[in-house]
Amino acid sequence: MKCRHCGAQRMVPFLDLGTAPPSNSYVEPAERDQPELWYPLVVRCCQACRLVQTEDFAARETFFSPRYAYFSAISSSWVAHAERYVAAMQERFALGARSHIVEIAANDGYLLQHAVARGISCLGVEPTASTAAAARARGIEIVEAFFGEALGAELAEKGLAADLTAANNVLAHVPDINDFVRGFARLLKPSGVATFEFPHLLNMVREGQFDTAYHEHYSYLSLTAVERIFRENGLTVFDVETTPWHGGSLRVFAMRSDAAAHAVSPAVADMLASEEAAGLLTDGFYTGFQETAAGVRDGFLSFLIDCRRQGLKVAAYGAAAKGNTLLNFSGVKQDLLSFVVDKNPAKQGLLLPGSRIPIVTEERLRAEKPERVVILPWNLQSEIMQQLQYITDWGGRFVTAVPKLTVHP
Repeated sequence: MKCRHCGAQRMVPFLDLGTAPPSNSYVEPAERDQPELWYPLVVRCCQACRLVQTEDFAARETFFSPRYAYFSAISSSWVAHAERYVAAMQERFALGARSHIVEIAANDGYLLQHAVARGISCLGVEPTASTAAAARARGIEIVEAFFGEALGAELAEKGLAADLTAANNVLAHVPDINDFVRGFARLLKPSGVATFEFPHLLNMVREGQFDTAYHEHYSYLSLTAVERIFRENGLTVFDVETTPWHGGSLRVFAMRSDAAAHAVSPAVADMLASEEAAGLLTDGFYTGFQETAAGVRDGFLSFLIDCRRQGLKVAAYGAAAKGNTLLNFSGVKQDLLSFVVDKNPAKQGLLLPGSRIPIVTEERLRAEKPERVVILPWNLQSEIMQQLQYITDWGGRFVTAVPKLTVHP
């Protein structure tokens, strides 16, 4: 295995989850008795550049198909986060009617709708037909393609160079991370700013968030790795912030290295120093994570078996990719988890990949009144618990499995 950034072949074991189907490849009921493709899910760390990455077994089109069913606007708290982001960027970088924002991986328009509302010209780049259609329905212009250096250059040549580019939770989703980053260097105006948000590897390890590993996530990112990748592909990191999203994320600000239009904040050196102090530059930081994942799996499986023995019905909420990682690594099927509720109409009526657990509407939850409801997208725990607080009326309790099995009062 060669590092997809630097080409080195010295790899440190990080996580081996056996095999799994693509986490967002939901199954039609008519396909219930048909086979699925399962791929090895192995993650390693490059000793040279410290990029943590999956081993490749399939083309990106396998994971990001026209039936892709992740719609960002389903989460009201994430939409609110996007609105705050647009407001903050407009104020910080004096964006106005003559400015142009480009979002890479625009999904269903959850973010750019706020740029439109503020009268700022915008364009989305989104490769999945399902979410691109939803964005267009919100009045947002979409280029339906995978982003990289060639597309960045093409857009700039067409007069669509960006004052601001947004890339939320996509840097981890690209197989050719060098080409992807070079695309921003080509797309930005000389004074332009590129922002990237992604789950922080440091939190993933500290909080046992192994379920964020799935095939669509090619990389697991630290500022240490990102700063080097950017530097070698035409971008310079000039600021970094932390956010609570997805279990703890970084928001990185970058500029074109050939323009150096923005002062570098001390926050960059501070974050790099904190990662080094945590041991992120050493092999030992990575080699204990497999045991952490096994501990979470064992605790979750024991809980479900105990519930069955006690005659307690268990359901779940949120047909999330991270939930599919947890269920398939744990070997959970419908005998231990009756159904999964999701408010995304694109997922309702389908089956989870691998486990084949049915995805249903919230009405099923109210009808069957399970005693335990496992929140699979634990990053949305507060939003979901508020939405479903009525389960306490019949004595129901919420459960999370990560970072450890917790039955909430």
